[in-house]
Amino acid sequence: MTSSANIYVDDGSYNKLLSYLMGLDQPQLEEFKICLQSSQLLLGNFQQIPWANLKAIDPTNLLCLLSEYFSERQIWEVTLSIFDNMNLTSQCTEVRAMMNVPGLPVGPVERASVTGHLQPGYLNIPPSLFIAELAQTQGSQDPSQEEPEVPEEEKDHRRRYRERMKAKILMMWDNIPWPEDHIYLRNVTEKEHEGLKSLLYPNRTGAQPQTIVLEGLAGVGKTTLAMKVVLHWAEGFLFHQRFSYVFFISCHKVRDMKDTTLAGLLSWDWPDSQAPIEALMSRPESLLFVIDGFEEMDVPSTLDESPPCKDWYQQLPVNRILFYLLKKELVPLATLLITTKEYRTTDLKKLLLNPWFVQIVGFTEGDREEYFIRYFGDQNKAKKIWHWVRKNESLFHFCSAPMVCWTVCSCLKRQMARNPHFQLSTQTTTSLYVYFFSSLLDTAEVSLSDQSWPDQWRALCSLAAEGMWFWKFTFAKKDLKHRHLEAPVIGSLLRLNILRKVSDCEDCVTFTHQSFQVFLGAMFYVLRGVRGSIGGPPKHQEMKVLLNDALADTNFYWNQMALFFFGLLKRNLAEELEDTLRCKMSPRTTDELLEWADELESYDLVSSCFEFLHFFECLYETREENFVRQILSHLLEADVDIFGSLQLQVSSFCLKHCQRLSKLRLSVSSAIPQTELTFNLETLEPHSKIRQWQDVCSVFSNGNLTELDFSNSKLNAFSMKKLCYELRNPRCKLQKLTCKSITPVRILKELVLVLYGNHRLTHLNLSSNNLGIPVSTMIFKTLRHSACNIQYLCLEKCNLSAASYQDLALYLTSTQRTSRLCLGFNPLRDEGVRLLCASLTHRECALERLVLWFCQLGTSSCKYLSDALLKNKSLTHLNLRKNNLRDEGVKFLCKALSHPDCSLQNLDLSDCSFTAEGCQELANALQHNCNMKILDIGSNDIQDDGVKHLCEVLKHPKCALNTLGLEKCNLTPACCQYLSSVLRSSKSLFNLNLLGNDLEPRGVSLKKSCTT
Repeated sequence: MTSSANIYVDDGSYNKLLSYLMGLDQPQLEEFKICLQSSQLLLGNFQQIPWANLKAIDPTNLLCLLSEYFSERQIWEVTLSIFDNMNLTSQCTEVRAMMNVPGLPVGPVERASVTGHLQPGYLNIPPSLFIAELAQTQGSQDPSQEEPEVPEEEKDHRRRYRERMKAKILMMWDNIPWPEDHIYLRNVTEKEHEGLKSLLYPNRTGAQPQTIVLEGLAGVGKTTLAMKVVLHWAEGFLFHQRFSYVFFISCHKVRDMKDTTLAGLLSWDWPDSQAPIEALMSRPESLLFVIDGFEEMDVPSTLDESPPCKDWYQQLPVNRILFYLLKKELVPLATLLITTKEYRTTDLKKLLLNPWFVQIVGFTEGDREEYFIRYFGDQNKAKKIWHWVRKNESLFHFCSAPMVCWTVCSCLKRQMARNPHFQLSTQTTTSLYVYFFSSLLDTAEVSLSDQSWPDQWRALCSLAAEGMWFWKFTFAKKDLKHRHLEAPVIGSLLRLNILRKVSDCEDCVTFTHQSFQVFLGAMFYVLRGVRGSIGGPPKHQEMKVLLNDALADTNFYWNQMALFFFGLLKRNLAEELEDTLRCKMSPRTTDELLEWADELESYDLVSSCFEFLHFFECLYETREENFVRQILSHLLEADVDIFGSLQLQVSSFCLKHCQRLSKLRLSVSSAIPQTELTFNLETLEPHSKIRQWQDVCSVFSNGNLTELDFSNSKLNAFSMKKLCYELRNPRCKLQKLTCKSITPVRILKELVLVLYGNHRLTHLNLSSNNLGIPVSTMIFKTLRHSACNIQYLCLEKCNLSAASYQDLALYLTSTQRTSRLCLGFNPLRDEGVRLLCASLTHRECALERLVLWFCQLGTSSCKYLSDALLKNKSLTHLNLRKNNLRDEGVKFLCKALSHPDCSLQNLDLSDCSFTAEGCQELANALQHNCNMKILDIGSNDIQDDGVKHLCEVLKHPKCALNTLGLEKCNLTPACCQYLSSVLRSSKSLFNLNLLGNDLEPRGVSLKKSCTT
């Protein structure tokens, strides 16, 4: 477990702060919150807390919230300022005394955010650990604290309600079926234990968040955890002092309920069906609502437009009642514990105030390994199988759910018993699920005719697919009836643990694990038939929408459904299912997929965030090379990040078949073994990383690739050399090569292999590399070769040295090929510009565009550039943005610009620290220059006077300027009269940028009047 901060603060000082806040009566507490909205009382630059986060908060959670925005010292300072404003004299005296205590931090302290979302990998929390830790911390909060005195009638209410809830949860537990050979594990490590303690009490104050969200994949234990919280409260050893009542609300159970009230909803579980609502309303802070399965809820489209609801007796749809609870409009002081699958987290965040997210990860890697060892018994066999699962990243990720571990183990055990020659290496995730279902159904006793069984299987798959479209995972009797699923089939599926009954809904069923629903939903699209699952478009159209969504979305379940769909195209798997299920696969599926792939050519896949790696993983799942070659013949561009073994494996399988690929962005950080170049490729295993890298590089010589970007890559000398050899292949037609942020930089020397004598390569971008003298010298020397044809060279942010500028100047004077040069963000300074300008005046220099933004240039640089511009007739574009040129530097430049034969057409002087005086010089120069078309002088303090000077020349009939940038120039409405006059009279100006200026409505309207 890793943490963003090592947390330690003084318990005594925080407890003292908490006592001050708890000592405020309700009106004082409200005034304190209002004062937190005052910038004066927040002492200058302190960050203001949104009122929505403050309005319903109690003292304990207010301290948690303050800890997120301020350091410990700052909390004391703000508290003192507010107490002083509230005339709380005695508290002010005590606070001042506390602030003088030695050891109180005087600056910011590191702290963990209670509201921050915990990303996967940040915290590994098995459910059993969460419960154990909650029980321990609740018992240790204050051993001397006793439950406050309550009337005997109230005690009786609580006792009977706890008995009812205990019986309810135990009954739900008893109704959850588990396979007979399932293995139960509990594994809690000391490291996780300590990490959870620091997370539960980030400031060690004992404060608890009011909204806790448990998120994670299906089957990792979120509902189990929520049920244990309720059970342990009902049994009296968890939360019994903090919460008088705990309510368990199952979202799927209440989803179809008729309209009711919050009071009615809470009475549902009451022993005598009449909850003591008035007593509950009197102590809302003592209520805990456990809301299980948020993903089953539909967010009303008009939720934001509906008025707030605070009435416990208002009749509403149940989902609206739950949303008002989540938004803290109903019972704002109550505590919420919510469970959700991770794909609904974004929707949930929009509803909640100050949520505390906990990622429930299910089985750890150690748990998974132990499960396999205990299931198979034979440790050697189990370790061999576990090693194979560990390499299958998709399957390994799935195995965080205990039921998937059971599925994999039981399937492999049956396969090994049935086939002595069973080979693990040939298995895929899809094949395991195919064999799992086929082995179960092969022995199933179902009293159906052969003619009925295929229809029943299609109906089940259709039910699964429809559920995936609408995120429906619980199915009522009417859903099964609508699909014409017969009772014998349902009974058999329940016995085989493919379906299970829902513990708190008598007539409802769900798939035993969501991966079963995902698999069967994918199978629906390969079975024979034309009707879709949702009653709208035909199946093949529905399939195309599914793939488009799945491959442009990072949702785990959509991705997995697409993976299964492609995996089911493997011939031997299709035959296995046909034999077992006695229903035919569609012969049209492959053709329909090729039609879909053909349509991909018309999309901009990179801009639309197409998941290329997942697409490659899906194709790899088929292992059908002829089909993969056909489908990839439609791929014209790709964006691939190879950051692990799986990504290298699937990329090597697919890229070698991308024969029409013309653009590729390839980022490589997966380790490729360092080896000699004398190895024999024919003797390498297909899964060898060296062989896989060879296959990746083979795409460069497909005869169509013209653009390659392998920025942000970490390569060794071997892998870089191999890449460069392929780029030098006579069949390689590469024209544009981008190599930004390469690690280590020294491997860029291998580019000599590509550049030397290569007349096809015209664009080279080496930006964001600290080239150093050895690398830059070698590259510039190579670029001078007569057969080298680089026309565009970008060296931005390369930290070039003085020696590099000499080599660059020599390069520019020895070739007439390079027409564009970018040197931005290098410490060029005046001396570097002097060397560069000497080459600009050389007759061999053919530069047309020069970019020198943010190069630490000064006035002297402008003198060198001006002299060069007077002699150079090829340069048409010059970018000097973000250099401290000032008025004097602009004056030097204008000496060249004022010459009628100056060839410059585009000049960028934005953010160059000049004023209206510099504008006067530019205006004078433009009177004599008919070539300048684009001028950007934004982010300079030229003010209205500067615009006035420019407008005078813009009205001149010989002025050819068509684009003028005046963004953030401190202009006022007064300048608009000059601009309006120009816009009315100018025949050339059609682009004018005035963003970032306070022109006020009257100035804007004046400008508009002249453009209409």
